[in-house]
Amino acid sequence: MARAWAEIDLPAIDRNVGRIKQSLPSRIRYVAVIKADAYGHGMPEVAARLLQAGVDCFAVANVAEAARLREVGHDGDILVLSPSLPEEHDRAVHLDLDLTLNSPEEARALAAAAARAGRRAKVHIKADTGMGRAGVWHAEAPALIDFVRACADLEWRGFYTHFSEAGSDHAFTAEQRRIFLALLDAVPERERSRLMIHADNSAGLATFSADSPFNAVRVGLMQYGLPPAEGSFLESLRPEPALSFHSRVVLVKRLPAGTAVSYGRTRVLGRESRVAVVAVGYGDGVPTAASNRGYFLIRGRRCPILGRVTMDQTVVDVTEVPEAVAGDIATILGAQGADRITVEQFCSWSDCIPWEALCTLTQRVQRVYRTDRT
Repeated sequence: MARAWAEIDLPAIDRNVGRIKQSLPSRIRYVAVIKADAYGHGMPEVAARLLQAGVDCFAVANVAEAARLREVGHDGDILVLSPSLPEEHDRAVHLDLDLTLNSPEEARALAAAAARAGRRAKVHIKADTGMGRAGVWHAEAPALIDFVRACADLEWRGFYTHFSEAGSDHAFTAEQRRIFLALLDAVPERERSRLMIHADNSAGLATFSADSPFNAVRVGLMQYGLPPAEGSFLESLRPEPALSFHSRVVLVKRLPAGTAVSYGRTRVLGRESRVAVVAVGYGDGVPTAASNRGYFLIRGRRCPILGRVTMDQTVVDVTEVPEAVAGDIATILGAQGADRITVEQFCSWSDCIPWEALCTLTQRVQRVYRTDRT
């Protein structure tokens, strides 16, 4: 058994995708976001499972991630969400990727790469409707649209934006949606009907309108079992967390009252204590922010972290778990016995967001894939 591992429940991903698809009109294409190694779950294994679950296509962050997906045998559509580098354009065209256009300069460079290859490059135009990150600023989007429509080397396949506050600021999201739809209205219907039009991520599904012109959604976090916002109707879909994170107790010992535990002397024991050293730390994905704040589950009971989380080890208090011994499983994220540490709880101790909590599990954490409930 590994010293630190993440269990990935593949059937839970199946069920999550099924529930999401059932909540959407049949005409809506499901774009499965598998960037950052499928949010830490493992891209090859998860991609194969998502295809079995009936997703329509994939989205990744960059050309390197798309190339890896091609290498494991996927020959369908792959949308690259981030701006691409000039030196990546030739490879992207060769791999038959859908690239996101964010500026006229990027469009011209990609068109030149397509001309060199003797084939058209597939593109989606991204409009920045207020997030201020990637995408062409919405006031400048019409010029980019006109360029792409007129360019023989570019095949315009999609138009999209990103709702940065969909789970928390519905008024701002409504304004983003209004800006985007106004841009879309300027596109002739005969061309619009051929485009994949998308804006809604997992959080955006909470305000998704079935009668809108959108014909695709981009789903990331929720397909892995995490509702993007408390109180959303999406919670009624009962998403099942697909990932749990575990380690092992390597040492149990007694320490006298007054002992300062770990680096920095940030925790001084107020009583004689029985402590366990767990073989996991920030080198595996337990943030130092969880020091003196978080808990691990051992023998089904919550054991508080003592002192600072270190690179390879974390000390927890097992005074109230007298049967704890070396070799016991410590659960950092997920269920053990009758208790569960949720991602939301983990994030509250760690000053992070769910995306970050999952993506920062390092390669030192072995991924173990479950194909059934056993």
